[in-house]
Amino acid sequence: MFRYLLLLSLFTVPVLAEVEEARLPKAEAAMPGLLTPFAPLLAKLDANSDLDQVAQVAAQGFALGKALARERLDDRPLYWFRLAGKAKLRALALPQAQKDALLRRFERVSRGIEDIHFSGPEKRILLTGFDPFFLDRHIDQSNPSGLAALLLDGQLIEQDGIKARVETVLVPVRFADFDEGLIERLLLPFYTQNSADMVVTVSMGRSDFDLERYPGKRRSAEAPDNLNVMTGATSVLPKLPLLYGKPLSGPEFVSFSLPVDAMEGAPGPFKINDNRLVATLGGEKEALHLKEIQDEVSVRGSGGGYLSNEISYRAIRLRNIVGSPIPVGHVHTPRIEAYDKAKEKAIVEQLKAMLGRALPSL
Repeated sequence: MFRYLLLLSLFTVPVLAEVEEARLPKAEAAMPGLLTPFAPLLAKLDANSDLDQVAQVAAQGFALGKALARERLDDRPLYWFRLAGKAKLRALALPQAQKDALLRRFERVSRGIEDIHFSGPEKRILLTGFDPFFLDRHIDQSNPSGLAALLLDGQLIEQDGIKARVETVLVPVRFADFDEGLIERLLLPFYTQNSADMVVTVSMGRSDFDLERYPGKRRSAEAPDNLNVMTGATSVLPKLPLLYGKPLSGPEFVSFSLPVDAMEGAPGPFKINDNRLVATLGGEKEALHLKEIQDEVSVRGSGGGYLSNEISYRAIRLRNIVGSPIPVGHVHTPRIEAYDKAKEKAIVEQLKAMLGRALPSL
């Protein structure tokens, strides 16, 4: 009963306007106490909230989400806190433009986008993870990439006397955010200012770790995002993503530039693959060189035809346009069903070892 009273205290409208937020009652019922640690923070969001107060609540929520991740090895509390905060802001009796500004600020800060601070002489690794997804299949779904982002944020790693600071961001599983240039806006300052030494995008994938050698430009996965949006793309009719309202330009495939050989040797229970398998309208192919597929129409990159592949394509495409020397690439982690604490712990530890193995080449 307490969990339902808690929800009623957070939301002032019976029906949530946003698809992700509408899953909150089901999530709280499946994971009792999910929002309890965040209740004092959520109570601070009211009609008197301004941008600074919203940012402060979001930053405190992000910090608490990281602390809970360290304590419980669980990325899910922060994800659902973000939705609870947005639902409360959305329900406020404020002008729509004001609410939109508050929602945007809360979203950015609670994802760590405004919390990237490299300082000191160490190497700098920027790493992105994803929110949980396919939540209508498993409402209690976790995402090892999101857990990795929470556990590694601000951490110092070392290999052969070389140290690196890791800063991380959590990325939404929503096509619209990608089409609106989220990834490009995030990464452009690092490329133009040469303020990172390595950019690693991470998501949950198949049975092993996969280093996705050749991301493709087009969407082809027949799967919804977290707003239950379907793109209409298929393996027969792949579609171009958008960027600021126009079809995304660029080559059909781009190439991963992280140190594959070093990363493949990282110790841990999972195999690490140099994945070169792509699909074009001409069929599947294990490409040994980018030139073999550069004139083909992409259907699936080595990272697939969903947002995991797309974040990698966009990150590498922008890096190439700017002419940045920063190594960039995507790592797919082994998949989990719902939540698996022991397996996720092993995944994050091996991913950390992979980052360490990359350091001597930076």
